[in-house]
Amino acid sequence: MMFVAISTGLGLQNKIREKIAAFNGHIVINNFSNNQSTITQNPITTQQDFYPEFTAVPEIEHIQKVATKYGIIRTETNFEGIVVKGVEANYRWKYLEEYLIEGKLPVFDETISREVLISNYLAQRLGFQLGDKLIVYFIRDDQDRLPRSVGLTISGIFDSGFKEFDETYIIADLKQIQRLNNWDKDQIGQFELFVEDFSDIKEVGYKVYEEVDSFLNASTIIELYPSIFEWLKMFDFNIILIIGIMILVAGINMITALLVLILERTQMIGILKSLGSSDWSIRKIFLYNAGFLIFKGLFWGNVIGISLLLIQKYLKVIPLNPETYYVSEAPIYLSLDYILLINLGTLLLCILMLLIPSVIITKISPVKAMKFE
Repeated sequence: MMFVAISTGLGLQNKIREKIAAFNGHIVINNFSNNQSTITQNPITTQQDFYPEFTAVPEIEHIQKVATKYGIIRTETNFEGIVVKGVEANYRWKYLEEYLIEGKLPVFDETISREVLISNYLAQRLGFQLGDKLIVYFIRDDQDRLPRSVGLTISGIFDSGFKEFDETYIIADLKQIQRLNNWDKDQIGQFELFVEDFSDIKEVGYKVYEEVDSFLNASTIIELYPSIFEWLKMFDFNIILIIGIMILVAGINMITALLVLILERTQMIGILKSLGSSDWSIRKIFLYNAGFLIFKGLFWGNVIGISLLLIQKYLKVIPLNPETYYVSEAPIYLSLDYILLINLGTLLLCILMLLIPSVIITKISPVKAMKFE
């Protein structure tokens, strides 16, 4: 039960973080004046001290240029508002590649590419298939002018399971966004940064904010999506609660087993005491026996628990509602570190709890014990 609680809890946390990072990075640097109500981002230049390498903050392992622009996909029978995210060849594709269910990743080089990635949600909703051409209409900042249309070709279809992103984003060439906005080559919408260790994201985010210019803002994905990460924190409490309950139950069971062993061997305890054995030496006999039972329980617990987790990891037999959990199946995180820590912690805590009932041995009188039936 402890393995299942930790593996599924950490697995869900890691998977949701990866999905958010796939579309936003870990830290976003953009113009202070950019907000969700603007049609076009206010550009920032790539001529920055921190680009292409953020040497001032060594915890940053990757930095990429992106830009977004609102648009509308229209068909003969339907239309959908979307956000076109422009990226470059050095974009961190490994996350989206994992979610790719059909086709291939677009190839972006020196020329302006018309290839795009579209979500399975949008493809089904609008009736598109791999290789189809779609027309995206971009609203101009000047509301009196007609929207600008661009024809794009679907090179791949992805399904992240994160409906908030799947119904919003299509991935296109950054140069398309620059051309539509009449930007120079060194103008982009924002930088996306990735940190080496996500657990340090708050500290690293503060360092990044201190290093960028005053007209730029740096926000972590925890700040951009606070409700999701507050929800994820609840899993930490659930994991601690389940581990505490399981250790308590295991300790009580072992205490009960030890008491039964002591009662069954009361005459033996009396004989050993009459022969000169110390209380501690007799207690060690019962503690060793109880330790053997603990090891046996840990062995079968490891076999059953890890087997169940491996079945779920590779066969995905337990589905989840993506609208509620942002994933289509229960994700599993397996690590030798926490497996060893749980085993060692359970063993030590159970043995420590067994020291208390073993004190009963010191209260047993040899004369009365030898007459005990």
